[in-house]
Amino acid sequence: MIYLTQLIFVKKGKEDIFHEFENFAIPLMGKYNGKIIHRLRPPKEAFISSSEEQPYEIHFISFDSENDLAEFLKDDARQKFMHLKNESVQSSLLIKGEKM
Repeated sequence: MIYLTQLIFVKKGKEDIFHEFENFAIPLMGKYNGKIIHRLRPPKEAFISSSEEQPYEIHFISFDSENDLAEFLKDDARQKFMHLKNESVQSSLLIKGEKM
């Protein structure tokens, strides 16, 4: 089992396009033994301190294996929707980890 934490920074005014991508990509994860454990959209008031820009969303995700993640990332149907992600996401920070 692998765990991912992703901080997603969305371009202002492109939130609806980002949601369109997520509405397709999140259900597709199940095909590859992946799931969203938590999907957060924290308000600015939720940050106690921050030295950098605050993310639009934070995802806590799991996949059964590295191979499942790799297959999800290269899925042909997902690739057809990548233009939505590219248009709406300014940047993201992906952190891989394991349960301890």
